[in-house]
Amino acid sequence: MTNNHEDIWIDWVDTLSEENYLVIDDFINDRELDIFLSYFQDHLNENDFKKAGIGTGTEFQLKSQIRGDYIRWLNREKDSELSDFFARVDEAIARLNRYCFLSLSGSEFHMAHYPKGTFYKRHLDQFNHRSNRLISMILYLNKDWKEGDGGELKTYLNGEERKIAPIAKRVVLMRSDLVEHEVLETNVDRYSLTGWLLYQPPGLTFLA
Repeated sequence: MTNNHEDIWIDWVDTLSEENYLVIDDFINDRELDIFLSYFQDHLNENDFKKAGIGTGTEFQLKSQIRGDYIRWLNREKDSELSDFFARVDEAIARLNRYCFLSLSGSEFHMAHYPKGTFYKRHLDQFNHRSNRLISMILYLNKDWKEGDGGELKTYLNGEERKIAPIAKRVVLMRSDLVEHEVLETNVDRYSLTGWLLYQPPGLTFLA
């Protein structure tokens, strides 16, 4: 591990700590992008995605007027083609634990597909009866995204609004309990690997 790499992570963690969100470009390389996107498309072709809802457990509901994406939950053992991605997630957990003392001990991720014309209204990434999601993490897989394609992530924090373009290889990290956000209507298909870094007490497991 080079000192330069260490310094970069320290800068990233400082920014996340101060601003409660962080945008990193070129978080993965072109080879990884092609592998992840190919795997994504394979499962789209196999119709493995399901309509996403809101809430959990008995509160789960499908509401297209709020959320229009389709998702497929990831599993480390079954989705071994994404081992490089899970390695990136593990590094993020280790760095955040080391520098922010967050006690992260798990993660849950899904592939997210927003067909043309879909969106996700303003929300927080916390359930009413479950607060173990500490950091939200989004890796975008949208090759050749350009202005006008839509699907930007819009964040709301401390009275400020910001739009973040979903360009390929860009990752966004943000505090799940603090940063309200929405996905603006997309004019093209929009792809991401989306999930959460978790505080997961021993003996307690969640969908992964």
